[in-house]
Amino acid sequence: MTMEKASTFAGLSEAQIETLNQQYAPLDFGQRLARLYQDFDPSKVMVTSSFAATSAYFLHIISQVRPEQVIHFIDTGYHFAETLTYRQYLIDLFQLKVEDIRAEDWKHQFTRQEQTYLKDPDFCCSVNKVEPLEAIKPNFHVWVSSLMHWQTDHRADLPIFEIRRGMIKFNPMINVTREERDAYIREHHLPFHPLVNRGYSSIGCTHCTVPGEGRSGRWIGKPKTECGLHL
Repeated sequence: MTMEKASTFAGLSEAQIETLNQQYAPLDFGQRLARLYQDFDPSKVMVTSSFAATSAYFLHIISQVRPEQVIHFIDTGYHFAETLTYRQYLIDLFQLKVEDIRAEDWKHQFTRQEQTYLKDPDFCCSVNKVEPLEAIKPNFHVWVSSLMHWQTDHRADLPIFEIRRGMIKFNPMINVTREERDAYIREHHLPFHPLVNRGYSSIGCTHCTVPGEGRSGRWIGKPKTECGLHL
């Protein structure tokens, strides 16, 4: 099955999504990505990156498959300085086209003044991450993510393609292991996020991230494991 026009995306049935999953399953990450741009209108493909631990691998392949692809970066206003430095380093290294999206200033300032990251992290994530992304989603039909099965329980059962909030979610890296990711980064002499060497496996905002294995360093003391973008 080939998607002749991205405008038909909203009419995809569960059976068509399952067919896509079957067709893409034998392919590796790069092959899946290349095929996506054949099956869907490239101008309607949205790519997001947090420029965190996995990003060198993810962005290196995207920059090779489609150099002109715009990468959307959610600027929460709470990123580590190392993340912003790493972001610029990868932009220069891969010649990326990056667009920042962020919350309305008054909303972000409210989360600062009220320290919502301490009192209500779900609300803080909603204001600074989920809402800014939701605002641009109507411009696209397919969202490319860098989720992998081993990262969280929620991600453990995700397919390659799914319908999420009325949009096609494409998870081309979903069955890549941590060992495969790290081996690729080493093989291609790509830089890890500088905080990885300091024990950070998952890197988010400064107030809600500490060193830890997997996602154990995120939202310490709270049941929260996802910011809400992928739920």
